[in-house]
Amino acid sequence: MKPLVPVAVLGIAAASFGLSVAFAQTAAPPAQANFAMPPFKSLKVLPKTIARADLLNTMKTFSQSLGVRCTFCHVGEEGKPLSTFDFASDKKANKAIARDMMRLAQRLNSKDLPAIAGLEDPRVTCYTCHRGSKEPAKTIPAS
Repeated sequence: MKPLVPVAVLGIAAASFGLSVAFAQTAAPPAQANFAMPPFKSLKVLPKTIARADLLNTMKTFSQSLGVRCTFCHVGEEGKPLSTFDFASDKKANKAIARDMMRLAQRLNSKDLPAIAGLEDPRVTCYTCHRGSKEPAKTIPAS
């Protein structure tokens, strides 16, 4: 009985697959976007030694807490690659507001809330007030 696929074809296919796997593992990683790579250029509230992953997680938390995208605070064009953004720029007023809000949350968490007796590890975040909206809530939600 003859094999359905000649042994030579199987050998060539196996060798091609092996080479493609080897190449994929040794190829240079894709170029990283030029955003959020140490040393960071305009950190004024966050620690200058913050890890890249922590900075990106912080920015993601801001985005989710306020329901906004990067262009809300950073100079760049929506839909363009993040590598084209000027993250260090302080041209947008929302970036300064975000810094002020971070200072407010830090003060509340480090000084004001711990001074209230009976609260166990109180914490406020952007989401505490913003709840996914650009503007903080001004009224009590309907129940």
